[in-house]
Amino acid sequence: MNPPAANDASAREKILVRGVNWLGDAVMSVPALQRLRETKPGARITLLAPEKLAGLWEGQPFLDELLLFSPADNLWQTARRLRSKKFSAAAAFPNSLRSALELWLAGIPLRAGYARPGRTLFLTHPVPPRSGALAMRRRSAGEIRRLIARADSPPPVPPSAHHIHDYLRLAGALGASCEPLPPRITISQEEAQTTAVRLGLPTAREDRPLLGLNPGAEYGPAKRWPVESFIAAGVAIQQAARCRWVVFGGPSDREIAQAVSTGLGRQLAGQPVINLAGQTTLRELAGALKSCRLLLTNDSGPMHLAAAVGTPVVVLFGSTSPEMTGPILSAGAQILRAPGVPCAPCFRRECPIDFRCMRGIACDAVVAAALRALDSKPCM
Repeated sequence: MNPPAANDASAREKILVRGVNWLGDAVMSVPALQRLRETKPGARITLLAPEKLAGLWEGQPFLDELLLFSPADNLWQTARRLRSKKFSAAAAFPNSLRSALELWLAGIPLRAGYARPGRTLFLTHPVPPRSGALAMRRRSAGEIRRLIARADSPPPVPPSAHHIHDYLRLAGALGASCEPLPPRITISQEEAQTTAVRLGLPTAREDRPLLGLNPGAEYGPAKRWPVESFIAAGVAIQQAARCRWVVFGGPSDREIAQAVSTGLGRQLAGQPVINLAGQTTLRELAGALKSCRLLLTNDSGPMHLAAAVGTPVVVLFGSTSPEMTGPILSAGAQILRAPGVPCAPCFRRECPIDFRCMRGIACDAVVAAALRALDSKPCM
């Protein structure tokens, strides 16, 4: 595979990147877009992304144009829009057949994407799987019980397994550097302050820091620290740091966010808790997270977004792997896992046994990590 050379011709290049469909994956793809911009400073870089992620991409310096599609847009409609743009090169970040077909039907001369059965025919530059890549294979209930019975330690996961490298490798097929760097999403302080006022968040003060809490996780309950644990940690952190809490989440997190907000409010008499779950746009979520001194969170899209806007995160990992999907290279990130859990990560939506990977994360350890993060300087 011979990627196009970086030379004066880059000023005439029109590059399309077919973006991914989920918030966490989208943030992990940011370094690839940053590297592509570094390598092709004169090129016109366009991102094709689902409209639900528009707020993430608006105003980002590594993009010249944002094209959005909705669930109602069919393959032929999307391909016609792309064909009219006359792109010279493209990379399909998703592994789907449709993303490769979109580029092929658009008539883009150079089409890079991972080689997969059924889609390689539509790519001019099929990229073989990375040597360090690991599959997020869901363990069966029987395998989980056998691992626990043997008390085996899970094999170490190499840094090269992180999903950020998947997207960097595809950008490399277009000539970009594959060296990792932290994802960065640009939200100005002015926009963050305007968002805070619009959402009714208190003005940030050093003696009453605004902290965020994200108790949900879209993938399933196996990724969620128990509600009672979030409440206990929130109370202890507030008593030590005299903070104000704001609870985040999407529409599907309303119930769990309400439970945490109610529990915190009951135990922190006279200290109101702001619940924004399901009440923000994606752009507002980014601005509100930037206004927080810290986010206490499960492995989730808001975790990635908070780290990318420069907010320190304390993340609770159980059924998933921080080596594969954690907040990579984030100076303000602290990862907590339960010790001695041989079945983690299992990548299951629900735990088939006793949920030890999350219940085993001690509240005291979470409180200590949060207080350490508050003592450190903001990472942006």
